Amino acid sequence: MFRFENPDMFYWLIALLFIVLLFHYGMYVQKKRLRTFGNPNLLASLMPNVSSVRPYVKFYLLIIVLVLLVFALARPQMGTKIEDSKTNGVEVMFVLDVSKSMLSQDVTPSRLDNAKMMLSKLIDKMSEDKVGMVVFAGDAFVQLPLTTDNVSAKMFLSTINTNTVPRPGTAIGAAIELATKCFPESESGVGRSIIVITDGENHEDDAVKAAKEANEKGIIVNVVGIGSPNGAPIPVDGKASFLKDKSDNIVLTKLNEPMCLQIASAGNGVYVRADNSNIALRTIMKEIDDMQKGEIMSKNFAAYDEQFFVFAWIALVLLLLEFFVLNRQNNRLNKIKWF
Repeated sequence: MFRFENPDMFYWLIALLFIVLLFHYGMYVQKKRLRTFGNPNLLASLMPNVSSVRPYVKFYLLIIVLVLLVFALARPQMGTKIEDSKTNGVEVMFVLDVSKSMLSQDVTPSRLDNAKMMLSKLIDKMSEDKVGMVVFAGDAFVQLPLTTDNVSAKMFLSTINTNTVPRPGTAIGAAIELATKCFPESESGVGRSIIVITDGENHEDDAVKAAKEANEKGIIVNVVGIGSPNGAPIPVDGKASFLKDKSDNIVLTKLNEPMCLQIASAGNGVYVRADNSNIALRTIMKEIDDMQKGEIMSKNFAAYDEQFFVFAWIALVLLLLEFFVLNRQNNRLNKIKWF
């Protein structure tokens, strides 16, 4: 694994960009002043040892040196040793609905964005737990296997959209079945839960049966319903219009709370409706906190080798090269066209 220990150092690259701009502006002003003395071509014949290229070469050598030093100060490191670590937590698979109906804006900014913000907050609070993600529409896919790497979990979460699963539909049952398979088969006494976030418009399979089978394996199925029971239109991507049916009527998508309640009941879990408050977040977090904690094994990089010296050595070589490059041409080497 490759990483930078001090990534904040890269902000200095912005300062280097300003230095480059100032240099070019200074060279422009210098050339403009020379023109006030006469034709630049005639003046060049009077200054045979002056090079118009060497100042740029020296400057950019220094800039490259400074860039390399910034990378060195950022401390690039390579992971060399993996250790098993133990934490006391639970295992949770998040099952997220990414069907087109999740674009509806009956909760702000949209059902899907609201769900992603809630998941991000949950992941932040689960630093000692294992989390994974399944996304579904007409099909279900594992977006992230169970992991203790919260940074990766949030990175994968940020990439999710309604195009993640190409087949349209809402197959909640298939998603629950897939999430159930993601838990390791060995019994470890760790509390396990599937948290389904959906508007409940199931069109594909028997989600209640899938939740019951998951619970029979010791997995609690909680459901977060997102949306309004009154219904709302579905925005069309890239257009200022809404999805319409074959009769040219605007399609309304409604939160199917009875379905969500049945799934949660079959999975021996809770159902809560998500809105623009934090009620759903607090309810689900309480359910997770009440689960039985157990020993969780994970693999982490425990030792890193510093790689900054590679950048430092290259910077030193270029700095020495810059030192020997003169602004003026050397009379002894004048016949050799270095630059």
